Amino acid sequence: MKTLWTDGLFSALVSGCILAACAGTHQGAVRNTPTPAAGYDSPASAVVSARSDSVRHPYTKADVDFMSHMIGHHAQALVMAGWAPSHGANSSVRILAGRIINAQQDEIATMQRWLRDRSLPVPQPRPTGMKMNGAHHEMLMPGMLTPPQMQQLEQARGPEFDRLFLTFMIQHHNGAVSMVKELFGTTGAARDETVFKFANDVSVDQSTEVARMQRMLAALPG
Repeated sequence: MKTLWTDGLFSALVSGCILAACAGTHQGAVRNTPTPAAGYDSPASAVVSARSDSVRHPYTKADVDFMSHMIGHHAQALVMAGWAPSHGANSSVRILAGRIINAQQDEIATMQRWLRDRSLPVPQPRPTGMKMNGAHHEMLMPGMLTPPQMQQLEQARGPEFDRLFLTFMIQHHNGAVSMVKELFGTTGAARDETVFKFANDVSVDQSTEVARMQRMLAALPG
């Protein structure tokens, strides 16, 4: 009887240890299972975030028009600035043109992303308008150069190019600033955080560049 009791006790202890070990292994597996990191973004997070922002700060048709039309506006500035190295521009004009290209390429990407994240039509940059749904639309925004002005700038070289570039880019920048003023003057517009910040940056940056270009223009020989 004592032997049976001892054997039974031993068996129970062994079984208990096995169960405890199994339970510990299972609990350890649960604890070691990786959990999603805080702030993890799914592939569609940009769209979800955009829609969430739009609920809190609804965008308007004026916002959409501004972001869409400014793409074509910037595209023309890129063409103008891109001519500086090949048209004999002086070093100051070439530096200015390079800054315009770097800034406005990034801004075009921002505007396209804002539209895309909201499942809105995304126009492709065109210097004389914009392409949407496969069709090209001639649409000159405020300050944009007319075809004859673009031809005049394209044919100029050296000091004449510098003079025309600064004159026309001042016109171009002032047009962009007027587009911002129109946006801010539209009821309910520019409440979207991205639109407001972008439009404000355009106004400040291009107004600053206008002042700089006016000084450069006044300093040109003749």
